[in-house]
Amino acid sequence: MLTIIGCGNLNRSDDAVGVIIAQRLQKYLAENPHPHIQVYDCGTAGMEVMFQARGSKQLVIIDASSTGSEPGAVFKVPGAELAALPEPSYNLHDFRWDNALFTGRKIFRNDFPQDVTVYLIEAASLDFGLELSPVVQNSADVVFAEIVGIIRNY
Repeated sequence: MLTIIGCGNLNRSDDAVGVIIAQRLQKYLAENPHPHIQVYDCGTAGMEVMFQARGSKQLVIIDASSTGSEPGAVFKVPGAELAALPEPSYNLHDFRWDNALFTGRKIFRNDFPQDVTVYLIEAASLDFGLELSPVVQNSADVVFAEIVGIIRNY
């Protein structure tokens, strides 16, 4: 099973890029079904990422980044490099997808994907808004096309 998860906040401009790509991929799979591929929009819920990834052989996560790099830059990073121990907190919103990668491996062991790829698209704006900036929209199209290629070859 290949699981693809889009993360982000639809109300924060470019932060929505992972969710928007996931929604496009869901439409693509509705028209081109594949029994061993599932796509989820997990928003900002790290716990949902952890539970949706469970049982998959391969995992792809898509999210925005804010690193100071050029807006629209696309980073393709092995998940193992981004997995992070969660900080102590009483708020589940503080449990992000990077925490889900770390914790999912500890809890689910062999039932959690070892093959994890994360696509990060550098945001131009994280202000309140419902649209992607043009440069991030272009990068979203590139990432969408690359993931459709993964789906076709799966």
